[in-house]
Amino acid sequence: MTSPHIASPAVTRPGFALGIVLISQLMVTLDASIVNIALPDIASGLGFSPTNLSWVVNAYTLAFGGLLLLGARAGDVLGRRRVFVAGIALFSVASLVGGLAGSSTMLLIARAAQGVGGALAAPSALALLMIMFTGPKERTRALGWFTAVSIGGVAVGLIAGGLLTQFVSWRWTLFINVPIGVALIAVAIRALPETPRVHKPFDLPGALTSTLGMTALVYSLVRAASEGWGDPITVAGFIVGGLLLAAFVLVERRAEEPITPLRLFADRNRSVSYVARLLLVAGMMGMFFFLTQFLQDILGYSPLASGLAFLPLTVMVFASSQFSARVLTPRFQPQYLIVGGLLLSTAALLLLSGLSASSGYLHLLLPLMLFGLGNGTAFVPLTALSLTGVRPEDAGAGSGLVNVMQQVGGTLGLAIMVSVFGHASGAASVSGTVAERAQQAFVHGADTAFEVAAGFLAVTVLLVAVLVRGPRKPAASNVPDRPAAGEVELVG
Repeated sequence: MTSPHIASPAVTRPGFALGIVLISQLMVTLDASIVNIALPDIASGLGFSPTNLSWVVNAYTLAFGGLLLLGARAGDVLGRRRVFVAGIALFSVASLVGGLAGSSTMLLIARAAQGVGGALAAPSALALLMIMFTGPKERTRALGWFTAVSIGGVAVGLIAGGLLTQFVSWRWTLFINVPIGVALIAVAIRALPETPRVHKPFDLPGALTSTLGMTALVYSLVRAASEGWGDPITVAGFIVGGLLLAAFVLVERRAEEPITPLRLFADRNRSVSYVARLLLVAGMMGMFFFLTQFLQDILGYSPLASGLAFLPLTVMVFASSQFSARVLTPRFQPQYLIVGGLLLSTAALLLLSGLSASSGYLHLLLPLMLFGLGNGTAFVPLTALSLTGVRPEDAGAGSGLVNVMQQVGGTLGLAIMVSVFGHASGAASVSGTVAERAQQAFVHGADTAFEVAAGFLAVTVLLVAVLVRGPRKPAASNVPDRPAAGEVELVG
């Protein structure tokens, strides 16, 4: 049956529409990192205490991660362009309010609203990409750009945050989203295809249990980083989140129109790709967190210099993701590319685990380039594996799960690595002046955190190598495989 989801604007101007999707993805991706370098200025400007400052980042993470499944299904039911535009509009208004914030409370509310807007926009953006590019080559190239933006967005956020904070004001790390958002809305209405509303019952029990369960889980991960894994509220949050997500699974098994169809997990390759993304992003986000501090606290870099220090990684991500999409993915099975890329990334983290207080930038350059090369190579086939065979009507839910794994992975990895860092730095054997002892303790803790991140990636390599299998080819036939009726065509 022919899907009605492709509209004429997407057919006539696919490149323009792809640009809209990529810019929106860049906005919601870099917003998790662009304020990191500005945190000291935000603390002094709005009177944040050291313990509350992390919530400038976590308020966004919590809302984004908790509402992703709801936002994904909303696009499937209400129309993806409609939900995408609504998400970008909310994101832009919240950015304006945050930039104008005169108190810490107002800024945190604005950051949470940004997370809600991102949760609406991000799944619909990826789902629209999947329905606009149906040919294997075109879709793989589009996913290559999407991957480059998704990974590189974190590093771009650090560079942009450094520029804006040093030369203008921390408020512009939020204001910058407003003109971009307005332009996106104006062109998206004309250039993006709309998917029809689906007149089916909305899975309210599934929406409530998934949203509350994800929110409790993400909150507990965030709290664990600051209060410890044994904190009673942290433990209670994990228990409540686990029970709600277990109830969510039971609800989805019986729901007439589930918010997240469990058939998405029926394919083994797709299920493994979800876990692989969670572990990969867990290691990646922790690396950015500790390297940013190493550059500023140990090497004495300015905010701008710290952001620019990640430029080699960004360049390698963009170059390798394009090479992976255009040259490697059409020629090799996805598991080979994922394993090869992640081995390079694992080697990079192991090199970083050997840093000392006397290490200079040259000691970081090779690991940064290797990490960018490995992640850029692996993420394109990994994303394709997550979306292969997904039915058009489930594209939003499938895209939402990709984003959920990425968001929860980053939060989980950072919480674990901060806890490991705290224990290792406290147990470090140090000597010298007070400043020298502080530097030695930090570096020892960071090195241990990098080892944990390398362990995340090593487990990912093992899972993909053992469990992922290539597509089966029909015997005695020269006819290429075609997707089943109603399914998305295979990528790569």
